[in-house]
Amino acid sequence: MKYLVGFLRIFVGIFFIISGFIKLNDPIGFAFKLEEYFGVTVLDLPFLMPYALGISIIVVVLEVLLGVFLIIGYKPKFTVWSLLLMIVFFTFLTFYSAYYDKVKDCGCFGDAMKMDPWESFGKDVVLLVLILIIFFGIKHIKPFFGKLTTTILSLLSFIACLGFAYHVLMHLPSIDFRPYKIADNITANMIIPEDAPQAVTEYTWTFDENGKNVEYLTNGSYPNSTGKYVGVETRIIDEGYEAPIHDFSIEKEGEDYTEDILNRDHVLLVVNYNLAKAATEGLKVIKVVTDKAIANGYDVVGLTASGSEELNQYKASFNLNYDYYFCDETALKTIIRANPGILKLEKGTIIQKLHWNDIEQLELPKVERVEPKVVDDGIAHLIDDKILNSEDAEALKLEEEQIEEMFVYKDKSVAKTMLDSINAETGKNYTSIVKITTKKSE
Repeated sequence: MKYLVGFLRIFVGIFFIISGFIKLNDPIGFAFKLEEYFGVTVLDLPFLMPYALGISIIVVVLEVLLGVFLIIGYKPKFTVWSLLLMIVFFTFLTFYSAYYDKVKDCGCFGDAMKMDPWESFGKDVVLLVLILIIFFGIKHIKPFFGKLTTTILSLLSFIACLGFAYHVLMHLPSIDFRPYKIADNITANMIIPEDAPQAVTEYTWTFDENGKNVEYLTNGSYPNSTGKYVGVETRIIDEGYEAPIHDFSIEKEGEDYTEDILNRDHVLLVVNYNLAKAATEGLKVIKVVTDKAIANGYDVVGLTASGSEELNQYKASFNLNYDYYFCDETALKTIIRANPGILKLEKGTIIQKLHWNDIEQLELPKVERVEPKVVDDGIAHLIDDKILNSEDAEALKLEEEQIEEMFVYKDKSVAKTMLDSINAETGKNYTSIVKITTKKSE
């Protein structure tokens, strides 16, 4: 028992240090996960949401410290009891999330390693068993050093944890595990390979056959039943391949500009996931740096999830001379742990990524601005397979009775192949298509 407890105290201690350090590296990310747990769809504790960041820091610092305490043998009873209570709570939480399918990723290892709730629950059950063994063998836990040395090491560990937490909060995580790290290409991280595994969904169909409900299990096809349809339930068996970036888009007034902006040579992205929560000092320095970026030839693009009214007020207050586009709030929180934050892109590749506190590190050498080739309103008119711009199409003065069919393609993703072909042929940069087929004269 002595040797088993001696081994487990080292193993469990290292495990808690690693798990806690990964979250301590990104306490804001863990706070976002806690907000998800506190939400009405999970634990329904919305009054705790404003304190999520503070709770996040306390939990992860305690997790690291308990791991250190266990290894060096500092206050064994306090340490083991704390570990036991903590693992019991997290075991309940992961079971609740898994059983009721509330949270898809537990956040146990931040973005470094994704675990679904059942995997996390299994991990917590194993840890619970190991900690119980340590609990019943607590008499075998002896300090490796003298009382003074052990106390000093514990105090230094506490100071180091707080110092590291403060550093990453005032700047950015020291290690970036997300698919928006420096040198990553956003477009490449959005691509799903052609041979990628597809999602597998199970469908349970219910039909009323002669007054009795009969179920049919299929992979999506409609069952061959003569009964009356009652309902269908779906269950995902295998989620298949999911691109590292799958929820990112840049939109404005219903139009998708993601591909356009990610293809530009020199772009400065200003990320404000929520303007109401943005740091005022950060907003002031962003104004200065964006003016310089525009003067030096960069395309400055703002991204926010805030509404238009709030956005217009913000732009007027700071006299901004660049446009903001809409992006999902969760995606923006994932991109950068700062509000506001800055990303410098070249053809969609992240060159620099900075917290507003580090804005002086931003490199903005003068570049040649490449203006997009847009013909009048950017609409290509395909009239009987002849390509015309808006002015020439208007000159034809087609009457309604002369038109056989007319289709309008506003979504670039729908008409991408056709647009690429037209733009290659004309050397223009049309963004939408009006296709008209005229009636043939007899």
